[in-house]
Amino acid sequence: MMGLPPNLFGLAGWSGSGKTTLIARLIPALSARGLTVATIKHAHHAFDIDQPGKDSYVHRMAGAQEVLVASANRWALMHENRDGPAPTLGELVAKLSPADVILVEGFKRDAHPKLEVHRPSNGKPPLWPDDPRIVAVASDETLPDCPLPVLDLGDVEAVADLILRTIGVGHGG
Repeated sequence: MMGLPPNLFGLAGWSGSGKTTLIARLIPALSARGLTVATIKHAHHAFDIDQPGKDSYVHRMAGAQEVLVASANRWALMHENRDGPAPTLGELVAKLSPADVILVEGFKRDAHPKLEVHRPSNGKPPLWPDDPRIVAVASDETLPDCPLPVLDLGDVEAVADLILRTIGVGHGG
């Protein structure tokens, strides 16, 4: 099992809590501080990044275990697990190019520090009571019963500061 690097930080929360929106706001905020950011997103379902009729799709459907598509603008590597196990978070991190900060959405059972994104209006219970790796909560409401630091979900700079302090990367306020 591969270990997780110290610059990895997760966002955990129920579907609809605003994790993706927060990450989409954190990336430019961290980039503006001169940091490179990589992200890993866990999907709970089958997904395709190529479409029927495209050559890469034909290669994959024909049985290729890996298909790498490249252009001047970007490249993507698709790996078919077939009936193999899902890769661990550590195995996925090992495939990334170096980055100052790695933000993870999902993988909430893994042992890395996390910020819980919690909206009481969703009617879902908080995750922090059952996950000692949650170091703080970002919410759109005050959470008087929460013993952890509670950040305003809209204060992206404060969230960025917390992440950088937690992972020990410079530029944390």
